[in-house]
Amino acid sequence: MFTLNMLAPGQSAEVVCVSGADSISSRLREMGFVPGEAVRLLRLAPLGDPLKCMIHGSRIALRNREAQRVVVSPQ
Repeated sequence: MFTLNMLAPGQSAEVVCVSGADSISSRLREMGFVPGEAVRLLRLAPLGDPLKCMIHGSRIALRNREAQRVVVSPQ
């Protein structure tokens, strides 16, 4: 099982699911992290947090703990 924070910069993946049932996981789903969507990790901050990714043509910065909730399948 891979999560979004495990991808290397430039690597793409398909969203499998978002774990959890709280406000953070709901917000991630609202931003487009839904099963079947393609996501690409663009870059990491110097200390690895936050990370910048692209989904639906939008660039989104996520904290490492938020990215750990997005389960992906690398392509």
